[in-house]
Amino acid sequence: MFIDKIKIYTKAGNGGNGVVSFRREKYVAKGGPDGGDGGNGGDVVFKIDEGANTLLAFRYKRKFVAENGGDGAGSKYHGKNGEDVIITVPRGTLIRDAESGKIIHDMSDDEPFVLSKGGRGGWGNKHFATPTRQIPRFAKAGLPGEEREVVLELKMIADVGLVGLPSAGKSSLLAAVSSARPKIADYHFTTLEPNLGVVSIGGEAGFVMADIPGLIEGASEGAGLGHAFLRHVERCRMLVQVVDVSGSEGRTPVSDLETISAELEKFSPELASRPRIIAANKADLMVNGEEEFIEIPELSPEAKELELRCAELGYDVVYISAAAKMGLKTLVDEIAWQLRELPPILTYESEITPEDEAAEEDMSGIESVRIFRTDDAAFHVEGDWVERLVNRVNFNDRESLMYFERSLIMAGIIEKLREAGCEEGDTVHVMDVEFDFID
Repeated sequence: MFIDKIKIYTKAGNGGNGVVSFRREKYVAKGGPDGGDGGNGGDVVFKIDEGANTLLAFRYKRKFVAENGGDGAGSKYHGKNGEDVIITVPRGTLIRDAESGKIIHDMSDDEPFVLSKGGRGGWGNKHFATPTRQIPRFAKAGLPGEEREVVLELKMIADVGLVGLPSAGKSSLLAAVSSARPKIADYHFTTLEPNLGVVSIGGEAGFVMADIPGLIEGASEGAGLGHAFLRHVERCRMLVQVVDVSGSEGRTPVSDLETISAELEKFSPELASRPRIIAANKADLMVNGEEEFIEIPELSPEAKELELRCAELGYDVVYISAAAKMGLKTLVDEIAWQLRELPPILTYESEITPEDEAAEEDMSGIESVRIFRTDDAAFHVEGDWVERLVNRVNFNDRESLMYFERSLIMAGIIEKLREAGCEEGDTVHVMDVEFDFID
């Protein structure tokens, strides 16, 4: 079974709790608090599985929960950090927000992607000792991990996409020029799922070709297999439209060309505008079995009409026979030549904006955020909302720091600091994060 779109639930681990503990050894003077911090919760991490080409693995498992962090202990022992949960997906999988449908990340490169970040462990009471509070009898609980529902959508990564009507010969062409072995039979809709093949052009050079189930007129309204599989050629740098030039199906080549063009336009005008080569298949039925040909000696009226129409549209026509393996070198060479001039394979940027991030945030507790000044003249910002914000931020990453700054501004924290008398150069503590105020 081929599955290329599915919804899953992810939950990062909760942070472990800090503990209240005091040193009580007989010969240790002034023992004091020694409660350790809780461990951080595990993250939900996506990685590429090069051996996968379907999302079938998610058919029966759609809930992924990372391990919680362990609680701290006495003697300043830190709790165990939770194990990450690793989710492997095929290359080319898009991760979309389930509610808005916006792209969160495109799994096209080799870098792991952290979707849900584990909760930060709570502080033990060792952090809360001061000259005036020497026996703090409280600690902080760990923060909850992020949870999210996402839709995984597979868009295969290929340089060239094969499109055409059923029985035009797409699967036969893919099998003839690559090592792929798609199912081939003499009936419509033999191909029920996309297939990929690597076409070699000498040495280590080559390109990836994708074959999708055939389209028919009315596919945009759900006829046949509909447009469901066209997403797998959306990344392709160019299209090869396979047309039955022999008329063996009782259709004219031009009508085949126009039908597919119309369906591509309805699905995506941008996809329909990609560079295209017309592979006039089954041309061996028009000649006397030559081993290789570039031009047909005597074109039928239908073939002449096809060439005229393609000339108007700016498409090159290459006559081939996938079954007889004729004209394939000419087609492959033409594809390789055009690919050298085309931009790289399409990758998708994240569609999540700062406004989306702000809308997704849980704003509960924002009204209880406290801002106060201590004897060292530093300003302190505390509260549940601030704890959750700090937990989400990677302070070693520039973009994450910018998100931290935006969140403080949008929540009104910066304005409240000004109202409290905070000025340029003053020290501000947001939980355990310290920075100089810049107005």
